[in-house]
Amino acid sequence: MRDYRRLWIGLVLLALASPIGLYIPEIMRAGSAWGEWGVDEIKQMIGYAPAGMERHAEIWKAPIPDYALPGQEQAPLSRRGVTYVLSGLLGIAACGGGGYLLTRWMTGNRGRRRT
Repeated sequence: MRDYRRLWIGLVLLALASPIGLYIPEIMRAGSAWGEWGVDEIKQMIGYAPAGMERHAEIWKAPIPDYALPGQEQAPLSRRGVTYVLSGLLGIAACGGGGYLLTRWMTGNRGRRRT
């Protein structure tokens, strides 16, 4: 774990900086965060929605839509920023933990330490 200390610190710093993607569009009155548009927003921006986007838009439902807890969709920007950070940290933990477990499983390194 010591070998990856800088990586983990960098990932936590990135998670802490993630609300910038919320604040800048709000400050500049640019609408939603860049690249997080739904089908309706795409139609409004370019006049149509790509067929594949329309067809597959309903396949995946995010566990925390818009990074807001249920009932908090219209919460103040500062509260939504905290939820962004928590979502980032949860994603880092899930991916890191999953990667760790997958690596342990694939290498067969169950309980043995490197020397």
